[in-house]
Formats: sequence, structure tokens, C-alpha cells
Amino acid sequence: MNVTLCPLTSNDLPRVAHLRVAPDQIRFSGTVHEAFAAAEPRVDFHAIAVATDTVGFFKIDRGYHKNYAFAGPSDVGLRAFLIDLHHQGKGLGAAACSALPAYLNAHYPNAKMLWLTVNMINPAAIRSYIKGGFTDTGDTWPHGDAGPQRIMQLSIC
Repeated sequence: MNVTLCPLTSNDLPRVAHLRVAPDQIRFSGTVHEAFAAAEPRVDFHAIAVATDTVGFFKIDRGYHKNYAFAGPSDVGLRAFLIDLHHQGKGLGAAACSALPAYLNAHYPNAKMLWLTVNMINPAAIRSYIKGGFTDTGDTWPHGDAGPQRIMQLSIC
């Protein structure tokens, strides 16, 4: 499936406000509305589209290393990655992850590595990230809101 990634501004909530995940997935990704309400200065918003349909959302955290010691100062972090409930199970998450290196290289040319933490009790997300090119480091982050998380990385240079 061919996906397109595109940056969003803080005024673009209407483009992604329709995106939903299952209630039991909110603890992992949060909601789009929560992301926009947080207004974090080092965090940028991005959309995932198929043709003209917006099907997903994610945040890139330029200050990821400030909260996660395993990341370097030139690295970025992937947060709040979600695919709309009606589009899940179609390989869109993996396709979006596969598109991340080229996209991030164009938008964050100084970044070398993309990091994420994913809850250990979220096997569907883990599979999707691995299919999309992420490597499981084998390390865990014990401080996740919903429990311990796997640490994963993707080279973007």
C-alpha cells in the first residue's frame, strides 16, 4: 500500500480530528486531540495518507534525548503513532514506517536515528514496527505509562 507522509501545523487539527483508535489502544498512543492539546515546543505533528484520505498520525520529538538517555542529541523520537481504527490491519503502519527514513531525512537532515518505545503488551504494534524496518534493541524502558516498553530504533541517514 502506498502511503504519503506530510507535516502538520498546530492549526491542522481538522485534517486529523476524525482519526480514532480502539478504546484499549488509547493507553498506548493517546488521541490526536490530546496531542494537539499538549502543545510541546520540541514536538512536530505529521499525517499519514493514502491517496486523499488521512489515515494516521504521529509526532516527531526533536528533544527525545532529554527524556530518554539511550537517544543521542542529534536523534529524534517517534511518539503517538496511530492508524485510524477503520484502516488497521491493512499494513499501513508498516508502510508508513518504511517511508520514515526518506521522509525524516528530508525534514530533519541532521537526525541520524529514530527511536521509539512500544509497550510490551502491544504485539501488533511491535510486529508493525519490525515489518516497517525498526530494530528491537533488546533493551527495555521500564517507565511506560502502561508498563514496560521495548526500545526500538531505525536509521534515517
